[in-house]
Amino acid sequence: MRVLVTGGAGFIGSHVVEALRARGHEPVVFDVRADPTADVRSPGAVRDALSGVDAVCHQAAMVGLGTGFADAPEYVSHNDLGTAVLLAAMAEAGVGRLVLAGSMVVYGEGRYACPRHGVVRPGPRAVTDLAAGRFEPACPVCGAGLEPGLVGEDAPADPRTVYATTKLAQEHLAAVWARSTGGSAVSLRYHNVYGPGMPRDTPYAGVASFFRSALARGEAPRVFEDGGQRRDFVHVRDVARANVAALEAERHAGAATAYNTGSGTPHTVGEMARALALAYGGPDPVVTGEYRLGDVRHITADSSRLRAELGWEPEVDFEEGMREFAAAGLRGD
Repeated sequence: MRVLVTGGAGFIGSHVVEALRARGHEPVVFDVRADPTADVRSPGAVRDALSGVDAVCHQAAMVGLGTGFADAPEYVSHNDLGTAVLLAAMAEAGVGRLVLAGSMVVYGEGRYACPRHGVVRPGPRAVTDLAAGRFEPACPVCGAGLEPGLVGEDAPADPRTVYATTKLAQEHLAAVWARSTGGSAVSLRYHNVYGPGMPRDTPYAGVASFFRSALARGEAPRVFEDGGQRRDFVHVRDVARANVAALEAERHAGAATAYNTGSGTPHTVGEMARALALAYGGPDPVVTGEYRLGDVRHITADSSRLRAELGWEPEVDFEEGMREFAAAGLRGD
């Protein structure tokens, strides 16, 4: 299969390219890092890139929480306009198979259960609570403490940042494209991806990159809140394999399906920082009590649908992955 990989020179995209080659496919890299003209917002460049292509793995995006609402036009341009241009060109070229890099950020907070009211959806955390060190969301009905659980793909979307909103819009665009063209679209909702080749700490890098960069400078990783935030850290090679599994899966014309893509084993941010610091040889993390507006407290994946329907299983466990990541280099960009 000849597969166009947008963002194929990036962190996740480059691993997808490697995984495709390992399976005997022919990846075609389309990335402004490799070619300044390879912009998904450019209809002509996208049409040319789709020549002879059987499928598209769409990894290109502006990522991260962002630095304020002033970033909104840029996020929408890169993520939503870029996806619309790509899908329009795919429809014109008759390319009917898409795998999209989705994100768990479309959920907002994860799944919570109240002892009295069952499954509930807490709203955004109040600044007054965060400033006072009250980080756990409360039941919106009775104010009781909540038990976090695994979020499934059928949970309602509740994007809480500009980036999250653009990722949800990408899924909606892909679903409309699939229905109108008879194509098939799969969105892999990545959880916290880490591993070799992560970019150095930038406003858009993941927390694992920030911690790893601090250690490389001889500094203690700075853990926000109390370190108890639950996340699902999934290795980039496992994410790349999920992309290949989705591309190779049986095609269902007109279908658009979302799959959580996580390890299935929650860890706290504090646990991750300690494991990484231990593997690197210190210094130990520092819990700061700081917070960022827009961050959610707990979001961890139920990835059983991906396992059951595509036969995918994560292969890199948390401890092994952190040891490798501690020794691996980071991208300078």
